[in-house]
Amino acid sequence: MNRFGIAYLVNQYPKVSHSFIRREILALERLGLEVQRIALRGWNGDAVDDEDLRERGRTRYVLQGGMAGLLSACVRMLISHPPRFAAALRMALNMGRRADRPWPYHLVYLAEACRIVPWLKGSGARHVHAHFGTNSAEVALLAHMLGGPPFSFTVHGPEEFDKPQFLKLREKVKHAAFVVAISSFGRSQICRWAEYADWVKIKVVHCGLDPDFYSAPAGSISAPRIVCVGRLCEQKGQLLLLEAVGQLVRKGIDIELVLAGDGEMRSAIERLIVQRKLESQVRITGWISGDRVREEILAARALVLPSFAEGLPVVIMEAMALRRPVLTTYVAGIPELVEHGRHGWLFPAGDAAALATALEECLATGVARLASMGEAARDRVLKRHAIDIEAAKLAWLFHAAAETLPQPILVEKKNFI
Repeated sequence: MNRFGIAYLVNQYPKVSHSFIRREILALERLGLEVQRIALRGWNGDAVDDEDLRERGRTRYVLQGGMAGLLSACVRMLISHPPRFAAALRMALNMGRRADRPWPYHLVYLAEACRIVPWLKGSGARHVHAHFGTNSAEVALLAHMLGGPPFSFTVHGPEEFDKPQFLKLREKVKHAAFVVAISSFGRSQICRWAEYADWVKIKVVHCGLDPDFYSAPAGSISAPRIVCVGRLCEQKGQLLLLEAVGQLVRKGIDIELVLAGDGEMRSAIERLIVQRKLESQVRITGWISGDRVREEILAARALVLPSFAEGLPVVIMEAMALRRPVLTTYVAGIPELVEHGRHGWLFPAGDAAALATALEECLATGVARLASMGEAARDRVLKRHAIDIEAAKLAWLFHAAAETLPQPILVEKKNFI
């Protein structure tokens, strides 16, 4: 019997901050699905993991052929299927009205859809799944209208929650076979903008962790070192974190802070480090591999993530799986996973004083208590975010959308709906 084929559509793949997509794809393949990787871009992006380099070789890139490839795909689709092309064109123009990007972008999305439809048919893909409810979800929708298979997409947030009307989230949910939220909070935000009749299509499937990542021993947690892992950007709150660290330093409290990542706010963060005279306390690593992320978490006593907006950060799951308490905010899906006082410290977003208090308490907490919190955190996250269990939920949904149930590898519907 032929393997069940699906396609994953991502704006950029592979990507340093999107290793959870790679884990999901590989877990689906372990379950027996055949996954075609399609990305709009990413063939020449930075890759620091060997796994990402291998994934790059398995991925087809829509924009790699330039505009000539897109235009020829449009012409072929127009000639071969004029009614479908006309319907998809109307949809693209509708998606471009009062949107986050002007209508010419949406015509490009139509051209991208024209290009991938032959790929999907050639591979025998029965379903397309996009990550993020932004342009990749629109391309999947347009490809479906052009004769491609049913589609679905995962909403991570916070971008989709910040501008749902401009992203036409309601329209995308309406046409999708199903939509995945990574937390109950995420599902609630999609429900806000979807029609009530479509709520039944919105499922919760958590991001999963790979056992290879958290199999390392816990190691020592005696150093006064705290690590913050994430893109250096406004939503992650690193400037607030520096304010809190400055408060502790002025009180004479010993602290080391590692900012693991890079991003558009690096220069602003570096300026504030100099202004607050924190050069001896703060280190920025730049982009690092998954193995280096694990090493930095294990070298710290806790992970801090003072986010202003989130979905449900994978790095929190990773730190918990590595037996490290977390210090983070009461935003989005985070409180669904992290319990204050049991797995770490939760504090109000935007409150530098509360963050400084949480950091001070963490630094003053004894090793035995930290270890106990770390064990509780590991137990909690492994029960909720095992990659093979979460991938099996997705596999069930893919088969259901293609009406190929039952399959022996699949989990019960009640576990995630």
